[in-house]
Order: sequence, then C-alpha cells, then structure tokens
Amino acid sequence: MIPPQEASARRREIEDKLKQEEETLSFIRDSLEKSDQLTKNMVSILSSFESRLMKLENSIIPVHKQTENLQRLQENVEKTLSCLDHVISYYHVASDTEKIIREGPTGRLEEYLGSMAKIQKAVEYFQDNSPDSPELNKVKLLFERGKESLESEFRSLMTRHSKVVSPVLILDLISGDDDLEAQEDVTLEHLPESVLQDVIRISRWLVEYGRNQDFMNVYYQIRSSQLDRSIKGLKEHFHKSSSSSGVPYSPAIPNKRKDTPTKKPVKRPGRDDMLDVETDAYIHCVSAFVKLAQSEYQLLADIIPEHHQKKTFDSLIQDALDGLMLEGENIVSAARKAIVRHDFSTVLTVFPILRHLKQTKPEFDQVLQGTAASTKNKLPGLITSMETIGAKALEDFADNIKNDPDKEYNMPKDGTVHELTSNAILFLQQLLDFQETAGAMLASQGTGTSQPSLTETSSSATSYSSEFSRRLLSTYICKVLGNLQLNLLSKSKVYEDPALSAIFLHNNYNYILKSLEKSELIQLVAVTQKTAERSYREHIEQQIQTYQRSWLKVTDYIAEKNLPVFQPGVKLRDKERQIIKERFKGFNDGLEELCKIQKAWAIPDTEQRDRIRQAQKTIVKETYGAFLQKFGSVPFTKNPEKYLKYGVEQVGDMIDRLFDTSA
Repeated sequence: MIPPQEASARRREIEDKLKQEEETLSFIRDSLEKSDQLTKNMVSILSSFESRLMKLENSIIPVHKQTENLQRLQENVEKTLSCLDHVISYYHVASDTEKIIREGPTGRLEEYLGSMAKIQKAVEYFQDNSPDSPELNKVKLLFERGKESLESEFRSLMTRHSKVVSPVLILDLISGDDDLEAQEDVTLEHLPESVLQDVIRISRWLVEYGRNQDFMNVYYQIRSSQLDRSIKGLKEHFHKSSSSSGVPYSPAIPNKRKDTPTKKPVKRPGRDDMLDVETDAYIHCVSAFVKLAQSEYQLLADIIPEHHQKKTFDSLIQDALDGLMLEGENIVSAARKAIVRHDFSTVLTVFPILRHLKQTKPEFDQVLQGTAASTKNKLPGLITSMETIGAKALEDFADNIKNDPDKEYNMPKDGTVHELTSNAILFLQQLLDFQETAGAMLASQGTGTSQPSLTETSSSATSYSSEFSRRLLSTYICKVLGNLQLNLLSKSKVYEDPALSAIFLHNNYNYILKSLEKSELIQLVAVTQKTAERSYREHIEQQIQTYQRSWLKVTDYIAEKNLPVFQPGVKLRDKERQIIKERFKGFNDGLEELCKIQKAWAIPDTEQRDRIRQAQKTIVKETYGAFLQKFGSVPFTKNPEKYLKYGVEQVGDMIDRLFDTSA
C-alpha cells in the first residue's frame, strides 16, 4: 500500500509532464502551419518564374536561329571570296614566273624551285578544273621549259665541277691503307659542298616532279669520263716519271708498307725497264680503280635514287673497268707471244699483276656488289686468263730447258756457265717472289706434277692450300733443274775434250748449287727432294775427278810404275837414256800443251778455281819432284837444259795460271 503523500507527489509529477507535452504539441502545430504557408508562397513564386522563362525562351530561340543562319552565310561568302582569289592566282602564275623561268636557276635555285612548285600546282588545277583552257597550255609549256632548264643546270654543274683526280692524290689515297692517321687526311671532294647540295636538290626534284630519268644517264656519262681519265692520267704519270725517279711515289705518305702496290719493285737482271714501269703502272691503276669506284659510289648514293643506284653505278664504271680488263688481256696476249719467242722474262710480267689482282679481288667483289653478272665476271675472267697463260709459260719454260738445242756455236769455248743455266736459275729465283701465285697457277692447271730424276712425285691434293701449292712449286722447280741437268749433260758432249766437258759441267753444277744456297730455292727444292744438295755436290766432285784424269797423260810419263830401273853408278845404256829422255820430253810437252789449252778455260768461282788448281798442283809437283830427284842428276843427255826445262816450283807456277786468260 502506497502512502498518501507519495501518491500525491507522483500525480503532481505526471500532471507537470502532461502539461509540458501539450505545450510541445502546440508548438509543433504552429510550426507546421507556418511551413505550409511558406511552401505555398514558394510554389507560387516558382510558377510565376516558369511562366516568365517560357515567355523568354519563346522570344530568344527565333533570334538565335536567325543569327546562326547569318553567320553561316557570312562564312560561305568568305570561302567563296578566298576560292575566287586562289583560282584567280592560277591565272597569274604564268606571268608571275615567266621571267624567273626564262633566266634559269643558276645562282638562285631556291627561288627557281619555288616558282616551279607554283607552276606545278597551276598545271594540276587547270587539268582538274579547266582542261580545255589556254591557260593550261601556257603553264604546261612553262613547266617543260623550267624542267629543261633544271636538266641543263644539272648537266652544267656536273660538267663544270667534276674534275679529274690528280695522280699524286690517287697515290695518297692508295697508300692511305697503311697509315690510318694519314688516311683521314686523304679525302676526295668530287664536287664542292654547295654544288653537291644543289645537284642533290635538282635530282630529287627531277625524280619527284619531273618524272625524268635522263639526268641519271647524264650523271654516269660525266662521272664515267672523269673516272676513266683519272686512271689514264695515273698511268701517264708513271710513264713520265719513270725516266727520272723510277717509280712514282706519293710525297704525302713517305712510309709505305712493304707489300703495298706503291713500293718500288726489285730490279731483276734481264728485265726490260719499260716492262717494270708498265707492270707497276697497271698494278697501281687496278688499286686506283677500286678506291675511285668506292668513292664514286659514295657520291652517287647522295644524288641518284636508291633503286637506280646499282644500275647507274654499273654503267658509270664500265669504261674504266673495260679499259683495265682490255689492258690486262693485252698483257696476256703479249705473254702468249713471248712464250712463242721463248722470252720467258717478259712472261714474268704476269706474275706480280696476277698476285695483285688476287689480293685485290675481295675489294673488287665488294665494290661490284649489285652490278650485273657480266660486270662481276670480268675480273675472275682475267684472273683465269692470267693463270692459264702463267701455267702455260711455266710448262713451256720447263720444256724449253729440256729441249734447248746443243748448238756447237752457242757453247762457251772456255767451258764457263751456259746462258741456259743462268737464265733458268734467274727465272726460278724470280719465282720466289711469287711462290703462292706460281703454285696456284700450277694447281689450277694441274701442271708441274711430273718431273725427272731430281724430284719426288708430289702428293695429290684436292684443295689449293698454301702447303699444297708450295709442294707443287717445289716439284716444278725440281723438274726444271732435272731438265737442265739432262740438257747440260747433252751439251757437254759437244766438247771434244773430255776435260773441258768436265769443267763445263762442274761450272754449271757449281753455279746451280751456289745459286740455290744463296736463295730460298734450296729450301723449296728440299720440300720434295731432300737429297738434291748432296746430289749436286757429288756431281761436282765427279767432274773434278774427270778433269784430273786429263793430267794422267802428263804424269804417266813420270810415274814410278813407268820408270826404268837401273843400278846407281852404273853407266846407262842407250836404251835407258832414251827412255829417260822420252819421259822428260813427254812430261814437258804435255805440261806445256795442257797449260796452254787450259789457261783459256774458265772457272768463275774463285774458291773452286783455287781448290782445283791446288789439288792438281799438289799431285803434279809431288810426282814431278820425285821424278826429278831420281833422274835430275843422272847423266842421260849431253844437253840437260833441253830436258830439265822446269823446276818443281815452276811447274806449280804454271798450274797456278790455269783458268786465267789474263795471266
């Protein structure tokens, strides 16, 4: 049960809350009424604004559309006026540009090309819009005249500024490979830079707008002439310089590598000076062609359109290349005639040229990339011709050595070295400078694999390796030496005196051996014949022994086995005295006869001459000394001075004067 006081208090609290809630409710009701009134007012305002906005829109839209139409009309008018101005300008192109076209492009190419561009556009306009108008013919004629002037200007620039390259500059260019620093300074300026730029602009215009390719023919004809004249000028330079300085050289690059084509060739005995000049000139011209052709292609690449470059270059180099090939074939033809005359020294001209052509071929091939097959095949064709004629020369030379006739009037009367021997050795020594070239000749023709007794048969090989070529050349040299030996044996039979025949063979064998030893020939021979040196020494000793037998008819008179036996102190019988007289007389007469005859003979090798004299002197002096000691004091004659004509030393002195026509 709640106390009455708490119940009264609780009721008052509830009444207070109720009163507060009623007041809050009343406030909310008033707020809602105000909000409704505001909403009604806002709706009224918005309705009024919408009504006014619609009225404005209905008024503005027609005005906007009218303005837009007016703007479009204005733009159309402006475009029409612009087109009219543009069209009218085409009718003035001919009169505006005629003077410039008539005066030509010289000195004002930029302005001229600008005028040509205007004319080109006028031509295109009238062709599209008024093909029957007289204005089209006017601008067409003007365009053609302008194009012809540009073609003429192209020809004029190329003709006036294309210069022959001087021989000294070409030599510097060739020698530039040896010195990289020097090569940077050796450059060819075929055209001045300003002229080159004009030529390039004209060529591009002619290709793009002129639809013309004739200028390419003009280009290659002019440059072809300069290239050909440059190479011919170099050749003439060699001929003019040969009389004073031998081989021309480049003052710009004094230090040249040993195997460059500009080196002065080693002078060979028996070679014609003019042949050396011709050979060296040709070698230089070949190198010059490669360098100048490379330079021509670099120039051409800037001027000629890419898809025409190879063909134009092919045409450009033809005259110079054909000239080189013709000269090469003339060399081959001259070599062929020289072979018929057995003038093998002249044939040697082919060897340095062929070697240089082979060395240069990689550069040749690179330069000729993209040219016609007929152009590329020219150098290989010449190389083949030279290899063939070279191999023919080697083969015929070996046969000539074998078959050289034994003409009595051609034999040296003093038994000295035969011309055939010296020529053969000289030829072989000259081959040393061209070992790979000669070996390749033999390999390419299958020549030189057979030989006589001095050599072994070379082993066969399928590839022309350096070692294989060396073996072939060794085989060939041994073949020549074998042929020479056989021929010398045959020639020696021409002499009636066996002693002179022996001296002849001795001199020739000794000359051959010494020549082999003084050069690399002995090492080359040893590749296939290791006993060749020993064989020659044996031959030389055999001939010395044969010669010494010629003295037996002198020493036999006084030899111990043929002397009479008598008792000392016993008077000689007439028969014994006669025998001693005959021995003295036979010895004296034989000594005098041999000394007289053999004095006129020759042994060019001083060492061999002294050796043979000394050996013979020892034998004769010993034999004669023993004979003189035994019979010099025997009373076998009343006239001893008649038989005792020579002392032992006198005999030695007489033998010392053998083989000496000046004694």
